[in-house]
Amino acid sequence: MDRQTEIELIKEIIGLADQKSAFLDDSIAHSPISRYSSSERFERERAMIFTRRPVIVAQSSELEVPRAFLTKRFLDLPVLLTRDENGNVRAFLNVCRHRGAKLEREAKGCKRVFTCPYHAWSWTNEGELRAVPQEAQGFPDLPRAERGLRRLPCAEKNGFIWIVADPDIAEMPDIDGWLAGIGAELDWIGLDQHRIAAIEEIDIKANWKLLMEGGMEAYHFRVAHKNTIGPYFPDNLLTYQMFGPHMRAVLPRISMPDMRDTPEDKWEIRRDANMVYTLMSNSQLLVQQDHVMWFHFEPIAHDLTHVRMATLVPRALPDTAEMQAHWDKNQKITVTALMEDFELGEEIQSGFASRGNPSHLFGRFEGALHRFNASVEEMLAG
Repeated sequence: MDRQTEIELIKEIIGLADQKSAFLDDSIAHSPISRYSSSERFERERAMIFTRRPVIVAQSSELEVPRAFLTKRFLDLPVLLTRDENGNVRAFLNVCRHRGAKLEREAKGCKRVFTCPYHAWSWTNEGELRAVPQEAQGFPDLPRAERGLRRLPCAEKNGFIWIVADPDIAEMPDIDGWLAGIGAELDWIGLDQHRIAAIEEIDIKANWKLLMEGGMEAYHFRVAHKNTIGPYFPDNLLTYQMFGPHMRAVLPRISMPDMRDTPEDKWEIRRDANMVYTLMSNSQLLVQQDHVMWFHFEPIAHDLTHVRMATLVPRALPDTAEMQAHWDKNQKITVTALMEDFELGEEIQSGFASRGNPSHLFGRFEGALHRFNASVEEMLAG
């Protein structure tokens, strides 16, 4: 974010506060319940959105050093992530190219060679077939080049590892192009210089869109979060901007309207506001004063989402017990507030069966929800 944008956003918030007005769209909008409750719709989302476009699969610090590896199941794919001796990150299907056994069973570690536990075929961390026991006798004409590990398109950008979760797609899309200008703001945050200081994972019985929508409006803060973070934020004050399918929302703290009495050269948006960056299709970043919370959503079913909640901190800060206690405290505060949203999401999801509403109603001050869903619809349309 350049300085001019920072100043303009603060002025916008101060102006809305002076007018005693929320940031308003032109009209209300409706979102059909089928977007959240249909398993058929969910399968189309997985096919058209999550397996055809770049998605974040890990944070760069999870592959800290050369020869590091990470395995996970993501969107039903067994994924093996590696960092080679030159620091390059690669993504493969974690599947032996001989008989299809799970190649690497450990969740993470450091290896140069991966050996199948079934027949001991082995591959380098660059995916090349390295050794085949009794090859001359059993596989005399083996085309080794054709038996490298199946690759997934992969790139490392802005402190995250991105993949396309389809081995039949040959090329990784340009991440800068995919980010549609919001990447410059991620550069401003310096996410490539952050590491994970604390992390929790949980399954939530709700649609992935319901969970992401909670960070896109401030209408609920004083009600849903009245005993946690609600008192630290003005009532229903937020501004947002779209960057292609992605979004930046600014959630001012109660101190921001008072900045009108402070010289502009002293203004700092991170000191007096939280920013929520929604990176389609599966991540949100809550940018706070000295750290960033990363929320990683993996859709399992139309009514089930696996969520990772991580505190990302600058590598330049000291890694001491005192600092770790600070990060753990912040992690607990944020997760506690987030779980209030997630519990509501589960209740909303369970209520769909009642057919009490044909659609969700988005007010003029909930326009970000409408824009978010419109972006999903555009991606579904191809």
